[in-house]
Amino acid sequence: MEMLSMLKVGYTILRSETPATDLVNTFMDWAARRSLMLLAVFLPPYYVYKLTTSAFKAAAPENVAGKVVLITGASSGIGEQIAYQYAKKGARLALVARREESLREVAAKANDLGSPDVLVVAGDVSNSEDCKRFVQTTVERFGQLDHLVNNAGVANVCWFEEVPDVADFKQVMAVNFWGAVHPTHCALPHLKKSGGKIFVNSSAAAVLATPKMSFYNASKAAVLNFFETLRIELRNQVGITIATPGWLESEMTKGKHLSKEGTVESDQDMRDAQVGLFPVVRAERCAEAIVDSICRGRRHLTVPAWYRAMFLWRMLAPEVADVTQRLFYRRTASGRRNQAKAKRLLQATGMKGMLQPSSLQSSDVKRA
Repeated sequence: MEMLSMLKVGYTILRSETPATDLVNTFMDWAARRSLMLLAVFLPPYYVYKLTTSAFKAAAPENVAGKVVLITGASSGIGEQIAYQYAKKGARLALVARREESLREVAAKANDLGSPDVLVVAGDVSNSEDCKRFVQTTVERFGQLDHLVNNAGVANVCWFEEVPDVADFKQVMAVNFWGAVHPTHCALPHLKKSGGKIFVNSSAAAVLATPKMSFYNASKAAVLNFFETLRIELRNQVGITIATPGWLESEMTKGKHLSKEGTVESDQDMRDAQVGLFPVVRAERCAEAIVDSICRGRRHLTVPAWYRAMFLWRMLAPEVADVTQRLFYRRTASGRRNQAKAKRLLQATGMKGMLQPSSLQSSDVKRA
């Protein structure tokens, strides 16, 4: 039957007066559908190969003692905890963020945890000149660069059609996307020289398309696809690990975000409505998983791992995923009423203490 089908396609092509490019695409459509059957043969040996290579990496993770790690967004949240994890392993650190006083507090603790040398550089990742400066300062101080951790980020929480001026949200792309691209471009020559590694913090929202975070989702999806492409271009010269984490303990889950006017605000009612009944992962646990994945040269990391099931639903049954998102992020005439309902549900069930780390019960965030 397969041979007969192929002959029919060939006969149609020969008798057709359709332009050659259309004929080629017609044939490729036919061939692609049948090539999916090869997955049944290909996948078993492929996963045996992956398990074998993973076992070797697990047995011999990279020793980062004495190596130089540059971390952006290191003044709080995940970036701060990543710094502590590297410090425990004896790495030398270059910490970058806009809040210099907070960076110095992180640096002091990193020293106490075992880092032999910590450099603090105040800088804005959305500014290309700042990126050149802090990469160059790091190389001049340590003479090398081994790991680049692109972690800095900012989020918005608002309905798209309620935004007065979308230009106010260019800063989301500037920080989340260009804030990873600029440092990578500056650091790449040094990383190739050391055979180093790049880490980039994307988000589960890049795949799941979380409502009320359209600009954030778009920026994280851009990060995901940019670094997947860069991985192909670099071959094996520089390793790349991409994280797609879910809700994490951070200033964002303390309620800090950009409002519909594009200004920074801290609103825990809004946070409760947005996070809802999703469990929030402790920053320390996530940082441990991130540093471990980088040292083992893993391509991807999702924390918590159960979000991968949600990714599959999004890919295989997108309509079901859409309906679920609409139900979870139900829009009402008053956004505040929706927030209050979500907050009451968390309090009434007693789940808030179980689903959110104690640090999130306060809206205080670092200012300096």
